[in-house]
Amino acid sequence: MAKKDQIDRLDQQILSFLMEDGKMPYTDIAKKLLISSGTVHVRMKKMEDLGIIKSSNLKVHEQKLGYDITAFLGIYLSKSSHYKSVAKQLEAIQEVVELTYTTGTYSMFAKIVCKDTNHLRDVLHEKIQNIEEITRTETFISLEETFNRPIKIDIMDEEIEDFE
Repeated sequence: MAKKDQIDRLDQQILSFLMEDGKMPYTDIAKKLLISSGTVHVRMKKMEDLGIIKSSNLKVHEQKLGYDITAFLGIYLSKSSHYKSVAKQLEAIQEVVELTYTTGTYSMFAKIVCKDTNHLRDVLHEKIQNIEEITRTETFISLEETFNRPIKIDIMDEEIEDFE
């Protein structure tokens, strides 16, 4: 096993299985890797403590729940120093499901999920564009999500770098 602040090949293998199928029981992973399920649990806890695993989320099909519009929003800020304040305000808007601080044309890029175009218009006009530090936005409506996947881990033979 690697030092406490590192992950090793076994940790990478465990991550790989769970990134492929987040519902895979620890006992199944343990059988595939010929280890105990307790070892899988301990390794997962270590990777959570190191901040490698940020969260475990259920991925749902938004359209089947009545959310038919996915839009991406390029956001311009009056000053880049307003990022944290605006991010906090956007986090409070439930329709904003992802937010990224970017370089290039936009200060921020957000993913928004709404029930329909009226709902999207209300979110844009009544919530987002009322944030004082936002000078303007550009909206891109998604026609289809072709794929959405986690990064594939290259499982190495040697230990990888420290995460501190």
